[in-house]
Amino acid sequence: MNFESTPLQRKAEQIARAAAAAGGRALLVGGYVRDQLLGMAPKDADIEVYGLEAPVLREVLEQQGRVDCVGESFRVYKVVWYSKQDDGPKVRCELDVSLPRRDKKVGEGHKGFEVEGDPFASFEDAARRRDFTLNAILQDPLTGEIIDPFGGQTDLKLKLLRAVDADHFGEDSLRVLRAMQFAARFGLAIEPGTVEICRATPLNDLPKERVWGEWEKWLLKSERPSVGLVAGRETEVFSRLFPYLQEAIERRGPEMQAALDGAAQQRRGLPPEKQVALMLATLGSFLGWTDTEKLLTDLNIQKMRGEAGAYDVRSAVVKLVGARKTPRDFYAKRDEVEDKDFRFFVARVDPNLTLRLSRARGDIEAADWFEANLRRLDVIDGPPKRFLEGRHLLEMDIKPGPIIGKIVERVYFLQLAGEVTTLEEAKEAAKRLLLELGESI
Repeated sequence: MNFESTPLQRKAEQIARAAAAAGGRALLVGGYVRDQLLGMAPKDADIEVYGLEAPVLREVLEQQGRVDCVGESFRVYKVVWYSKQDDGPKVRCELDVSLPRRDKKVGEGHKGFEVEGDPFASFEDAARRRDFTLNAILQDPLTGEIIDPFGGQTDLKLKLLRAVDADHFGEDSLRVLRAMQFAARFGLAIEPGTVEICRATPLNDLPKERVWGEWEKWLLKSERPSVGLVAGRETEVFSRLFPYLQEAIERRGPEMQAALDGAAQQRRGLPPEKQVALMLATLGSFLGWTDTEKLLTDLNIQKMRGEAGAYDVRSAVVKLVGARKTPRDFYAKRDEVEDKDFRFFVARVDPNLTLRLSRARGDIEAADWFEANLRRLDVIDGPPKRFLEGRHLLEMDIKPGPIIGKIVERVYFLQLAGEVTTLEEAKEAAKRLLLELGESI
């Protein structure tokens, strides 16, 4: 098999040559090989080096670039370097290198493992610790030879997700969530025996952040997240961790699947934090406000780092799901809708996400009509800018205090209602409000 020459591939070849010169053998493992076999471009790489003790391995790696060690009981060596392609800037690259390892179950939960490096383990023994057969494929970066002790290539061709080791798969409960997101990302059916193992594996030890980590991959990395919805139901992830979601699936499963896949199309072009908001709001639109709040709490969703700072994902989702009217509702009564209704709507809810959610739900005609009106009113990017600000009131010799904020908000309400259309009209409205409140100008 010929693999595309990339900075990762070239560095893997360099490490493999250096390892071979020292008497060892370096093999690419896991997701890198899987993605290449699927025709996808890998974004990171892992290497296992056989036949070299840890001190020798580190010496070999230090010849290839900066080496950072992570892990206490088991060392993973991060080789860091900078690569420049064409006329672009240098890009930071890193590649994880480790010895083959053995996992020993020593305690409860998905963290209850003791990990030991074993440079002289067989390929089969080292691959046995992996979760699924598609992740247990090794490849020699120098020769292209594929080493596949558990039939991962066959399962990839059959579109099957199969546990490597039925006896030990269930020792790590996080693998059940990984099954759901892998099925969605790669369009796989979960092999029946693996489904049964997943169902029998307790999930009550999983912290919320680890659950969300797998959900995030499911919702953001899959073109057909509906497959994950089916997988989550089959493996009983939803019935055990999110019973209200399971109930919604039982009532409206096909609609939810279609909407999730629609949302996957609509999320394109959005920054990650808004993609998350859109996908969760799509699920929430079938759950209702109360159960959406439960879902966000169970996933520990709050704020995410965004392009413009912290983005309140939870607030965005709650507003989308809790909106009293959707574009579909507006469209159904379009002869009664006034311009002010659009302005008040965008003052509460993100218009861009609203339109994407509406289209994800299949309300294309309503969304197109709604968008045309938002553009006509120049509020497609959000509510209109305030005519009146606090500084204007101070310039009118109004004393600083709480009254400033109250007046600004009330005048803005009038602006959204279409009763104030210029700054001068806003100032006159402010004077009237001040008199009504018994304040002197």
